[in-house]
Amino acid sequence: MAGLIMPGQGHAEIVKAYPVLRYLVDLREGGWRFLPIEPGRDQIDGYRQWPGPWRDGIRFQDEDDALGLRLRLDDGVRITWERTGTLAEVVNELLILPAPDSRLAPRLAKGHGPDLR
Repeated sequence: MAGLIMPGQGHAEIVKAYPVLRYLVDLREGGWRFLPIEPGRDQIDGYRQWPGPWRDGIRFQDEDDALGLRLRLDDGVRITWERTGTLAEVVNELLILPAPDSRLAPRLAKGHGPDLR
């Protein structure tokens, strides 16, 4: 069963087998949650719910194709921050993105997203 991720396996073992997952472990340790992988879909989706209407999200298909977002969900779905790039680049940007209640956080909507309710 070499190469399989088994329940209870430590992060170090998983990252050793799949180094790119180090970035997802970093997010998970920062309070992020990841959605179950659905059959037939080749992407991983995750989110961090902040107090109030704010949510950060990530979607990636491989280590060179990732998308990070900050959404404001109080009046529809408003995108206030967006980055694309490698998984490493997007995760690093998400980790340094100021909390939504910080005066330095992006607040103005750049675009609209689909209704998530």
